[in-house]
Amino acid sequence: MEKRKILFVSQEISPFLTKTEIATTGRKLPQGIQESGKEIRVFTPKFGSINERRHQLHEVIRLSGMNLVIDDNDHPLIIKVASISAARMQVYFIDNDEYFKRKNNVAEEDGSYYKDNDERSMFFCRGVLETVKKLGWQPDVIHCHGWMTALMALYIKKSFSNDPHFADTKVVYSLYNEGLDQTWDERFAEKLKFDGFDDSITSQFAKTDFLEITKVIAQQVDGLTIGSEKLDPALKSIFDEATCLKLEYTPEENQNKVFSEFFDKVIENEVLA
Repeated sequence: MEKRKILFVSQEISPFLTKTEIATTGRKLPQGIQESGKEIRVFTPKFGSINERRHQLHEVIRLSGMNLVIDDNDHPLIIKVASISAARMQVYFIDNDEYFKRKNNVAEEDGSYYKDNDERSMFFCRGVLETVKKLGWQPDVIHCHGWMTALMALYIKKSFSNDPHFADTKVVYSLYNEGLDQTWDERFAEKLKFDGFDDSITSQFAKTDFLEITKVIAQQVDGLTIGSEKLDPALKSIFDEATCLKLEYTPEENQNKVFSEFFDKVIENEVLA
């Protein structure tokens, strides 16, 4: 039987960034799933704080060069790659000078979040999907980690819904306490509309704080998991109310087997439905 393909999309991955819950899972889980017999690809944003020389990043010319239109503005898509030798896996980086060539990752020096984080999330998610298409690699499951990946479910279920490349792709989203203490641009719904989303989606974003965005995403995913051992009660409530397949928090030592089986269930659930 052909290996099942899991695409990991993570806001942070160690050793490229500091070891947070997301960065640690983004590093360890793909390796474990690969060792369990599945085929993987791994994507993350190329934040300006990532040292390209130290981690030996290099641009993949054949994948770069596309322009993505966000809010009626063209933004060049640059793809870079680096290897984690110990894990025998490659990591692809989504880059763009305007969105990601900044000293900090998601906030200014004073701690205030970048005002265009909504657009950065849109660019990142679309960039991943366009790059995967160029690779000719069709994922069975996209597993998303971190708020910058949250919109992936909307793109798969709505914007790319008629694209045969993603016709059978399922989306799993992990909930972490490392949320976003920011209300996205009040024009966020308008930006989504320009990106091809209809009123059935844009009307759900009258409020754009982290919890409201998470509520909308939880209705679109095929699987929801808990990434933090003691999840914030508000996020836990969203998890409990979700009607998709769900997976409670799993300790690191058990994740490989448990997640591999969970991905299989997510894939088979739609096939059998």
